Amino acid sequence: MEITLQYLDGCPNWTIAAELLAVIAAENPGLIVHRQLIKSVEDAETIGFRGSPSLLVNKRDLFPDPMAAVGLACRIYATPAGFAGAPTLEQLREAITAA
Repeated sequence: MEITLQYLDGCPNWTIAAELLAVIAAENPGLIVHRQLIKSVEDAETIGFRGSPSLLVNKRDLFPDPMAAVGLACRIYATPAGFAGAPTLEQLREAITAA
């Protein structure tokens, strides 16, 4: 399975998502993680980027939010502890398993 981590350089939350993906990749040797830096508004609009970090499997967002605006922004995730800049490890595991 391949996962794409889309991120915006100015958003610190993508590093949290990268660390979580590293944990999951260590547990699942067949998992490949790609990083995709979104550099411009044009790039964001072209791919439908809904914020950093975005996590995709087969170009499908693991945490779809059709109400989120397309553009260069940090993304917010609803977690059991409240809103955060990245999903929890357990949420990410569950989303990957469901994909």
